[in-house]
Amino acid sequence: MKNLRLRSGKERSLLRRHPWIFESAIAKGGGDAGETVRVESAEGEFLAWAAFSPHSKIRARAWSFDEKQRIDAAFLAARVKSAVEARGLFDLQSDGVRLIHGEADGLPGLIVDRYGDTLAAQFLSAGAERWKAVLADALLAATGLGKLYERSDASGREREGLKPVTGWLRGNGPTEITIREHDWRLTLDVATGHKTGFYLDQRDSRHRFAELAAHRRFRRVLNCFCYTGGFTVAALAGLKAAGAVDGAEMISIDSSLPALERARAHVALNGFEGARTEFLDADVNATLRRFVEEGRTFDAIVLDPPKFAPTVAHAERAARAYKDLNRQAFKLLSPGGHLLTFSCSGGIGADLFHKIVASAGIDAGVDGYITERLGASPDHPMTIEFPEGEYLKGLVVVRK
Repeated sequence: MKNLRLRSGKERSLLRRHPWIFESAIAKGGGDAGETVRVESAEGEFLAWAAFSPHSKIRARAWSFDEKQRIDAAFLAARVKSAVEARGLFDLQSDGVRLIHGEADGLPGLIVDRYGDTLAAQFLSAGAERWKAVLADALLAATGLGKLYERSDASGREREGLKPVTGWLRGNGPTEITIREHDWRLTLDVATGHKTGFYLDQRDSRHRFAELAAHRRFRRVLNCFCYTGGFTVAALAGLKAAGAVDGAEMISIDSSLPALERARAHVALNGFEGARTEFLDADVNATLRRFVEEGRTFDAIVLDPPKFAPTVAHAERAARAYKDLNRQAFKLLSPGGHLLTFSCSGGIGADLFHKIVASAGIDAGVDGYITERLGASPDHPMTIEFPEGEYLKGLVVVRK
């Protein structure tokens, strides 16, 4: 078994059972890509079994902190089974579910979503890649399903020195899938959709938006970076439940025409009639500025932009981008209107995001009540040992 010897004082995070070992923490040792290595302190004491990655700044990711544990097929199958069973702890109103959330489930670099009878997986670390065949078999055994589509085309693969890979890993079938989410239906394509096909992490926030729409009976809604219209559908579902959908105005903006076409199809799929729906293939920033110049206002605005800061190193530039978006949105928000604003950037913490939004409101000359904090649905867990799992942050702000 190959060893990694850490520099003096660099064992503290591992003693807290944090799974990442950075290149700068290593004094000597190594291994092949994905190979299991024994991680030791500067004094030679055992710390963890970890998968080695010769190309990543995260040079190793811990599988286990138990010296007696063997990292083999049986170990991985047990971890997969445990993660799948854990989803039974949560009240997930959907047949689209995140089954494995990487480090938070003790399987670093592995992301697996279930869409109906189909699994979609991303193998994003050298360790997950090395054990891919074993993990694929374990996933089918734990779920009883027969189809697994690989979407290992995220940027994280490049940082691990791995090439993008997509296609059927087990079984085959249509890649176009319809899922149920709460009381509505949504479609996705596991071969072409973002991430593994869809943004399951916003499931609960979409439901909350539906509740707010029903309670407040929004008449004018602006959904920015709408992708395939999940928040648009949620607002319409809420208004329909309240008997207030007729005459409501819904504007959805995205720079992807295929996504907008699917969003339009989602409105039809769920039978929302009576609302005025508009789908703009446009730049969000430029459109917000134009709406401000035109003096337009909205009762509810959703800002759900893409990741601006994947790491802390990008935080300053991302903060400026988030602030500009939120400043324009505040100017468009009617008194009593609701802003749902999000950041999915790991490099932007919850406290910093709060400060960015507050600063944007001050610059816009707008005050508001921060009534709720939102985050990823519980099948995207943040654990005590891995707080980095909290990547999605959201605030609900009601303008005074």
